[in-house]
Amino acid sequence: MIYIAQYIKSPLNYVGGKYKLLNQIIPLFPNDIDVFVDLFGGGFNVGINVESNVVIYNDSNKQIVDLLNYFYTNNIDDILENIDKLIAKYNLSKDNPSGYLQLRDCYNKSNKEPIILYTLICYSFNNQLRFNNNGDFNMPFGKRSFNPALRNKLIKFVKQLRNKYYVFLNYDFREFQNIAYTSKNFVYCDPPYYNSTATYNENGGWTKQDEEDLLNMLDFLHSNGVKFALSNNLKYDNPLLAEWKDKYNVHYLDGDYRNCNYQKKDKSKDNEVLITNY
Repeated sequence: MIYIAQYIKSPLNYVGGKYKLLNQIIPLFPNDIDVFVDLFGGGFNVGINVESNVVIYNDSNKQIVDLLNYFYTNNIDDILENIDKLIAKYNLSKDNPSGYLQLRDCYNKSNKEPIILYTLICYSFNNQLRFNNNGDFNMPFGKRSFNPALRNKLIKFVKQLRNKYYVFLNYDFREFQNIAYTSKNFVYCDPPYYNSTATYNENGGWTKQDEEDLLNMLDFLHSNGVKFALSNNLKYDNPLLAEWKDKYNVHYLDGDYRNCNYQKKDKSKDNEVLITNY
């Protein structure tokens, strides 16, 4: 097993998170990054571990953006105190689904405070997060709790946020095309994988047009001297990506998280890739 304890792990259990691939992805990034743009930030496992002066986090999910910004702008002692107050008020435990459902109703119907969302995640099924089309949090009770491991993970994450300047944004990715980038800016993309069956692709979450627009945008950045890296997986039926990737460098990653080998001969089993223009 690869030792990756040097990396900070997000307190959010996000579908498609890249924590277990960090030891393969980050060494492929440029060495001298001024501004790191995490265009599809998700749970923020990548952006929080990158060496740069500034990190711009962006995601289409406003609730997650607000939650991460809450972690960034609040003291860890205050955050923990607020979580503990909610646990006490609703008698939350891994054996009390009614308290969880009461808190979930509070969040969905009257109080969208980020700390309530995070507390819900700690007690939800597999500590995951999911929203319906109305923006309501709809994960079922999970017989989980805000245990010491989760508490320590949150503490480490929030302390790491104090080490540099972060910006948390909720924009459509297309709005980042015409920013005045410099040669030391770096754009990382971990978009939804087109034609995958993940929950984020339900109800047309990532369309063919989205895929085309992203690939065209990366071409535009390349033509203007901006370095980028794109995470994706070649096992899905995605002819757009299959043709587009040949213009750039394709780094084949080990999906079992054991090793990384750009010269891998059998590419039929491990299809996770990082595509770079440098």
